[in-house]
Amino acid sequence: MTAPSEPPLAERRPHQVTRHGETVEDPWFWLREREDPAVRTHLEAENAWTQAHLAPLEPLIDTLFGEIRSRVQETDASVPTLDGGWLYYRRTLEGQQYGIHCRRAAPAGVDDVRTLPDDLRRPVDPAAPPDDEVVLLDENVEAAEHEFFRLGGYAVSPDHKLAAELVDTNGSERFTIRVRDLATGELLDDVIEGAAYSLAWFDDSATFLYAVPDDAWRPYQVKRHRLGTDPAEDELVLQEDDERFWLGVGRMRSDRYLAISIGSKVTSEWHLLDAADPAARPRLVAPREYGVEYDVDHRGDRLLIVTNADGAEDFKLVTAPVDTPGREHWRDLVAHRPGVRLEGVDAFASHLVLHERTQARTQLRVVDPDTGEGDVLQMEEEVYSAGTGPNPAFASRVLRIVYTSLTTPTQVIDVDLDTGERTLLKQQPVRGGYDRTRYVSWREWATAADGTRVPVSLVRHADTPLDGTAPCLLYGYGSYEISIDPGFSPVRLSLLDRGFVFAIAHVRGGGEMGRRWYEDGKFLAKPNTFTDFVACADHLVEQGITARDRLAVRGGSAGGLLIGAALNLRPDLAAAAVAEVPFVDVVNTMSDPSIPLTVIEYDEWGNPEEPDYYEVMRSYSPYDNVRPADYPALFVTAGLNDPRVQYWEPAKWVAKLRATATGGGPILLRTELGAGHAGRSGRYDAWRDEARVLAFVIDRVGAGAPRSGAPR
Repeated sequence: MTAPSEPPLAERRPHQVTRHGETVEDPWFWLREREDPAVRTHLEAENAWTQAHLAPLEPLIDTLFGEIRSRVQETDASVPTLDGGWLYYRRTLEGQQYGIHCRRAAPAGVDDVRTLPDDLRRPVDPAAPPDDEVVLLDENVEAAEHEFFRLGGYAVSPDHKLAAELVDTNGSERFTIRVRDLATGELLDDVIEGAAYSLAWFDDSATFLYAVPDDAWRPYQVKRHRLGTDPAEDELVLQEDDERFWLGVGRMRSDRYLAISIGSKVTSEWHLLDAADPAARPRLVAPREYGVEYDVDHRGDRLLIVTNADGAEDFKLVTAPVDTPGREHWRDLVAHRPGVRLEGVDAFASHLVLHERTQARTQLRVVDPDTGEGDVLQMEEEVYSAGTGPNPAFASRVLRIVYTSLTTPTQVIDVDLDTGERTLLKQQPVRGGYDRTRYVSWREWATAADGTRVPVSLVRHADTPLDGTAPCLLYGYGSYEISIDPGFSPVRLSLLDRGFVFAIAHVRGGGEMGRRWYEDGKFLAKPNTFTDFVACADHLVEQGITARDRLAVRGGSAGGLLIGAALNLRPDLAAAAVAEVPFVDVVNTMSDPSIPLTVIEYDEWGNPEEPDYYEVMRSYSPYDNVRPADYPALFVTAGLNDPRVQYWEPAKWVAKLRATATGGGPILLRTELGAGHAGRSGRYDAWRDEARVLAFVIDRVGAGAPRSGAPR
């Protein structure tokens, strides 16, 4: 095939949209017509252009892919989890794309990990697994006949004899539920098509709840399936008709209840079902009240409820009797503490674990379940991320935590709550002789246009100078109260060893600084997200950490919106930009309730039918604000089967950029024609895609060869 000499120019077709008295031309609206052959032809032409443009970088892409493989422990095993007399774990093997789910029997009568022999607490040798290992699911075998394979859920039955698997083979995130006999490895006849995320077993190990999505990909029904019966006759347990709300199901650690959670972006409602009764009806915890959010866990005769009720902006912990759980019976256990965001609670028989966030830092607090008093588990580094790992045993006095930082590979640690002793069970292996003392992480604070201080987490090689000569990759997200916490990545070492600084802008709209941080970056205040990011980029230049022509910026999904909006504000912001599956056609998408997620998202972005929201949305939507200017080099990705950000959003944006930009570039679009929001599913495919992105960035900002001693 002859390489294209010019970028494809999408055909213009007349189309006008009038909203609030404003008529807008949208000549690329037709790209949303998935069945139009011209659409696929255009996407394939874009892919060909991108491939041709990146062809000179193939040696660098190959080098980077090799570096990733040289650092990642391809043959590896997870720390085993003790559950129901079994030790569950996952293995990977070099050359295989997917994981292998396994288990082995624990010694008879052992229900406390502290009494396990030390070798049983730690990962098995993945290349020479123990003789008593049972392979439960080899994803490589299941994926063999598919270009795409992803396991959306895996739920072992309470008697540990069966497992329900949620399988996606095209990236649409609509799953097939199937049930496997763990003794024989055979699949049962029960097959349920078109399910959503989440599944929960009743105690009888023959009945489970699952969620069903509507045409707009919103989980709106909970159904009950009993093994051996026709799924077409499954009982409808609960249906949510309000299109702003989303359903999910789960089983509580206490094993006493199954739960149905119903939530919009700003309002919650929970229902409980007796886990011992497979025919149980859902029982309401507290009716929904607009603006009141709550999450529920269970211990003894009480429910533990994390909520923002009564003006608790950063949330508090209340208790309620199991039998009378309504709002009028809620009593504070841990009062609201402004500036300390309470994100969740894990209930155990003898203690509670609070998930907290303050000053852009996570922390875990272990407290007495009767008094709410307790202490934070202390960590050594200033910039880190800590959370809980799998802790299935309700009566356990050992808490498994996961710790990482920008310089510390992910660690799995058991904390003995009786003695305080910490046992490091595994640190993420990094091949090639990784030495964390060769890298430095730190925190900067940029000042936004309105005077707000915005945290930035950074990491670099210790030898990288801070004199304005270093290339830098700045990452951002800033939506849904999602926090981009600082964590280790062996892939990132390919940048750091080439003299890069890597930075995360913790902009408003995320959750890093508490609920107010989120509120100040959504709805009518959404522009703060974009001006914060611009301020962070400017800060890096002003402080001599990088230079404008050495700066690249990156974000995905809502973070792609961030990149698009920031570049419209300041086309000169950076030398290169990466926008992965970007949400960039904001006004059109939010004006069409037939598109998946639109109605649910009204409580995040606003409804453009309302003039105030339309005006603000119209002011920042990347597609609507492309202007004649020199834009930086842009690498944009999309997924044809993406249910979250439709493929046509990045396609339209790129078409408009090509037609409008006065210079700069190149502008590249790469669409996965057989995948969804998260890209290709195999790990080697994902590494190859990452190597392509890193090569683009390295090429555009002029980074050199890796430092001496770095693997090639």
